[in-house]
Amino acid sequence: MDWQLIASGVVIGIAVAAPIGPINLMAIRNTLANGFWAGVFTGTGAVLGDGTFAAFAAFGITAVSAFVSDYATWIQAGGGLILIIIGLQIMLSAPTPSNGEDKPSSRRSLAMIGTTYVLTITNPATMMGFLAIFSGVGNLVSRPGDYAGATAMVAAVMAGSFLWWLIVSWFASLFRERIAGGGLKYINWVSGAVIVLFGVAIFVRLFWG
Repeated sequence: MDWQLIASGVVIGIAVAAPIGPINLMAIRNTLANGFWAGVFTGTGAVLGDGTFAAFAAFGITAVSAFVSDYATWIQAGGGLILIIIGLQIMLSAPTPSNGEDKPSSRRSLAMIGTTYVLTITNPATMMGFLAIFSGVGNLVSRPGDYAGATAMVAAVMAGSFLWWLIVSWFASLFRERIAGGGLKYINWVSGAVIVLFGVAIFVRLFWG
């Protein structure tokens, strides 16, 4: 096993997941409201999105990257609209923290995963970031026909990303019992408003930047 490749992939996964953004806010908020597993499922969608982009970069799927470049404005606009809707929903949601660490229902879990997956893949900057990062470590997976190496790199990236979301969810869960209903209402307003601002910022950058 190429441990240099694995280590590089894990570092890349952490690096792309770590910057504070709307998904980090959503994971923290969902953990505080519904427990550790809610945060993990929220992050899982981002893991799948990161894995999708990592596969495009590692396997050299140029047609997809060209599509993202050609329709970047529309893709970003869609992502910005989704962020605004989600932020407003969070702001208006009732503060109903639950006790214990029961896993969310299957339907709720899939909704969390699907939402953050869509948010991840509608961010062309993430795609371009992966391409830029992989260009720096391309010698690890660029050997013709080395599908095993490319697959290992993608798996390592997803593992690094998932590790980040485990840490975020665990850390946020440490503060969960200290937050009463009023505190969660404040968190809903603040996190929802910030997520809305992220969405608005996308439109400002696209049309007035």
